[in-house]
Amino acid sequence: MASVPLALPHRQTSRRKIGTQVALYLALVMIALVILTPLVWVLLTSFKTNFAAINDPTNPLPLPFTTDAYSTLLGSSEQPIFRWFLNSLVAATLQTVLVLVTASLGAYALARLEFVGKRIVFGCIVGTLFVPPVILLIPNYLIVQNLGWLDTIWAITVPHAAGAFGIFFLRQFFVNLPVALEEAARIDGAGEFRIFLQIVLPLSRPALATLAVLTFLANWNDFLWPLYVLLSPENLTLQPGLSILQGAYGSTYYPVIMAGAVIAAVPVLVIFTVAQRQVVESVANAGLKG
Repeated sequence: MASVPLALPHRQTSRRKIGTQVALYLALVMIALVILTPLVWVLLTSFKTNFAAINDPTNPLPLPFTTDAYSTLLGSSEQPIFRWFLNSLVAATLQTVLVLVTASLGAYALARLEFVGKRIVFGCIVGTLFVPPVILLIPNYLIVQNLGWLDTIWAITVPHAAGAFGIFFLRQFFVNLPVALEEAARIDGAGEFRIFLQIVLPLSRPALATLAVLTFLANWNDFLWPLYVLLSPENLTLQPGLSILQGAYGSTYYPVIMAGAVIAAVPVLVIFTVAQRQVVESVANAGLKG
């Protein structure tokens, strides 16, 4: 008889936990719907006719269903979408590799090496994060122009290949790595560069993957800088190239614009899907110390 009153609070606690979990899942579903609705609307609009997109924009169903927008976009000789896509892919990949190399080397030096003025150097690097990027637009343009890089792939990859954010992000991760493995490697005769390559970098895969995704997305979605330094239509990247579609067909052809947005979103979704586990692990371990 004495066990019955003890079971009631336990049941009430279980019901409260279930109610809390249900409310949490409902909130997450609502947030997901808010985020996904515009994306689904863009995808469905790309399969509409231009008449349906203009006269019935609130109807999400593509009636009639057609792929004319993709045929028009991919078959156009005036808008080389495949060339723009390839230019963006090469530029984003190249800049990602350069950022990972420069940021990892700089971050390791600031996290593990001792030299005069290290804190001052780190403070100056962090201070550049507060400078609006648009202020550097003209100086970077003049540097690229003097180097003869205008209208080349180097103009949209090299100027942002040594960003302060990458150094700051990786430095914070390197500081939290256990020092015992590095000390054991030094006892075995390993040098700093070997420790960096064989110990620090393998342990930092989640942080490196996160930085790679962020860098790739930043370059892939960049619109203003390529618009200034890329002069030939065939050398444009995807974002400034898609802006040409706004008036390329006399009036606004909404399904073609949406089809371009869908094509631009495919690599982003693929990369995030592949690197999702590493990104989540990096965020989860961001506040942990080894």
